[in-house]
Amino acid sequence: MTMASIVGQPVDLAQNTAIMQHDDVFHCPDTLDLSAAPDYGFGRCDCHRPAARLSRRRLFSGLVGAGALAATPAWAREGVEVGNQSGIARLVPAEQVEQAGAQQYQQMLAQARQQGALAPDSNPQLRRLRAIAQRIVPHSYGWNPRARQWRWEVNLLGSPELNAFCMPGGKIAFYYGILEKLKLNDDEVATIMGHEVAHALREHARERMAKTTATRIGAGLVSSLLGLGNVGDAVLNMGGQLLTLKFSREDESEADLVGMELAARAGYDPAAGVSLWEKMGEASKGAPPQWLSTHPAGPSRIRDIQANLPKVESLYARAEKPAQRFEVAQPLPKRAG
Repeated sequence: MTMASIVGQPVDLAQNTAIMQHDDVFHCPDTLDLSAAPDYGFGRCDCHRPAARLSRRRLFSGLVGAGALAATPAWAREGVEVGNQSGIARLVPAEQVEQAGAQQYQQMLAQARQQGALAPDSNPQLRRLRAIAQRIVPHSYGWNPRARQWRWEVNLLGSPELNAFCMPGGKIAFYYGILEKLKLNDDEVATIMGHEVAHALREHARERMAKTTATRIGAGLVSSLLGLGNVGDAVLNMGGQLLTLKFSREDESEADLVGMELAARAGYDPAAGVSLWEKMGEASKGAPPQWLSTHPAGPSRIRDIQANLPKVESLYARAEKPAQRFEVAQPLPKRAG
């Protein structure tokens, strides 16, 4: 297994030796069956799911207070501001979520390999992704101390979909389609990677699982655990489509901002988020893909990115820039799925 060292920490940015394959069998099937891949990913969210299935983090943030949320440093930090993480995520042990993510990730890689759609270590675009990850990962530790112990992995799947994700525990995957169809430059790739890493750092998947647990055991017990009393009961019983949509979109906006900072600290232009979402909008012409119809609108995301650029421009200016730049992805040979 290829190992890499990031700031003194052993970080696995390679695929498992049990699922290695040769260059000549890496294809991009018309359809790729990855039943073990997560539903979430870049350009995907749960904005239109029923309210009962979504978390209410912002209400908890306003009511629980410092007792149930991660402490806010007394000093002002340089970079974006996204607030504290929700205390409800603590209902589900982080270790279990990360273990489940690792198992699912390995199953997904095995499925891709069986279809000749798992990139080998020598693939130029996989090398590109791992090089960018090497620069981004060290800056993740300040957002989540657990990230230092994660066994980070980066893999590339031969799928035409416009997608990428980072599962709990630092398991990153890109679909070839998002690299090739959008002709992403390194700064845009770093923007996407930072966004997906941010989801893992902010433990959005864990929070969703905790919300499901909270629904199952009942609002009263959750209120008791968090010390909310009757006020907490009332809040947990509140629903509404507006709250649901806001939470899901806030999750994505949070990942946009944290990802932008991670990219800037790693030496990639944070303004690339603007060109990235312009490309997203261009790709949606004619038949809007599902991920765009359920996501916060591209123009609003561009405005948010532009509004927050001044917070990270100095970080980018001081950051060591990449010594190597990579070519954009070229079309892969296709094979019937």
